[in-house]
Amino acid sequence: MLNPSVQMRNQFYLLKVFALITEFFLVYQSCRFAYFLRYNSFESVEGFYFSFFLIFGLGWMGISLMANSYDSSKFEDMQTMLWNFLTTAMLHVFLILFFIVSAKAQYLSRYYLILTYSSTLLTALTFRSLLFIGYKVFESVTYITRKIVMVGPDPIMHELGEFLDENQTGVVHLLSDMNPELDENEKQQAIETAVKDLKVLQEKNQISELYFSMSLADEQLIDELSDFTDDHFIYFRMISDFNPLKRRNFELDFIGPYPTLTIRQEPLKFLGNVMIKRAFDIIFSLLVIVLLFPILIPIVSIAIMLDSKGPVFLKQLRTGRNAENFHIYKFRTMYVESESDSQAKKDDDRITRVGKFLRKTSLDEIPQFLNVLLGNMSVVGPRPHMVSHTDEYSRRINKYLLRHFVLPGITGHAQVNGFRGGTEDPEMMVQRVKHDAWYIENWSLWLDIKIILHTIWLMFKGQENAY
Repeated sequence: MLNPSVQMRNQFYLLKVFALITEFFLVYQSCRFAYFLRYNSFESVEGFYFSFFLIFGLGWMGISLMANSYDSSKFEDMQTMLWNFLTTAMLHVFLILFFIVSAKAQYLSRYYLILTYSSTLLTALTFRSLLFIGYKVFESVTYITRKIVMVGPDPIMHELGEFLDENQTGVVHLLSDMNPELDENEKQQAIETAVKDLKVLQEKNQISELYFSMSLADEQLIDELSDFTDDHFIYFRMISDFNPLKRRNFELDFIGPYPTLTIRQEPLKFLGNVMIKRAFDIIFSLLVIVLLFPILIPIVSIAIMLDSKGPVFLKQLRTGRNAENFHIYKFRTMYVESESDSQAKKDDDRITRVGKFLRKTSLDEIPQFLNVLLGNMSVVGPRPHMVSHTDEYSRRINKYLLRHFVLPGITGHAQVNGFRGGTEDPEMMVQRVKHDAWYIENWSLWLDIKIILHTIWLMFKGQENAY
């Protein structure tokens, strides 16, 4: 279904505030309820546990706001809503674990935590399901009452009209259907007729939106339509013919009073987004290092040393952001005498027995969380390639170097979509670059979290081309 307009989304503001406050109250009460189940009393709810209730509830509220959990776009369908809820819950778990470790609150009852999350997830999911139903009812009523009028030449208005009609957005009227072969006098006459018809139509049908697609140079016509729509509470939207760009996610920006078009969205060009991504990288990496490294590093190290001679860790030169080289850290998965810059292939006899398991489960990449802390990698981003491969493919594949606009990642959008492993097939690399470009243009913290969750799932499920 078509996303609501900006003005229409503003109508959801009070509902968002209500949802935020209500869910915070429900989460806070879930903490209290879990405390009662654990200790059969509310008498000793003070000190640490009272503070924990607040941190737990405020953390949930903050993550929900950061993920735009109450935005109408998160309620387009049940799957989107559930994904948003799941990633909110997962990120909240990491936040609480980080709080427990940093506050040295290991004495917190594990049984109480299980009860708290069970109660919270059940309550919050029920509430969001009711919100989902409420959004859908409100949305359907709003769309039914929309009455849209379009003024402009064929074929732009016809294409837009068909799109609006297919998405059931309300009654659509096309007032001017102009032949491109009309001369200027005929076009002007058609415009004047359309404006007259618009005024008649408004008296009969109470128009809610007007879409205008004509020359922006006709200031008199634009002023007349703008005044008319303002006087009659009609949303006035102008559409330009950007056919060459309609498949691109371009951005409109301003340099002073002058509008500019950027043909590619670049969310990570904004300092605020960069800081959010970096903060998440640091927190997530610290959690992995504190919780997993003490267990995983000794076990994997012993297995590698027993399986073959040589160092436990491998340091390789890779290409990073802005095509600058850096050293990446991995668990060694090949025999020392077989290490080279050539990529591993399926059933490669250079790979050790332990190395096969590490590669299959992607555990060989775990040391790269140190790279994340050092700042030359991110948890999620385009996978860094060997320097020789960067030189080769930058000559062979169009826009290959685009993937180096951002920090490389331990996992990425291309990897969770099946484009990982060897790159001998040029088409595979082309698809990988396309996925990396899509990631750069559509980055959000929520997207990073979904990719991480997908990666964890694939670690257990396995991938065919993970070797």
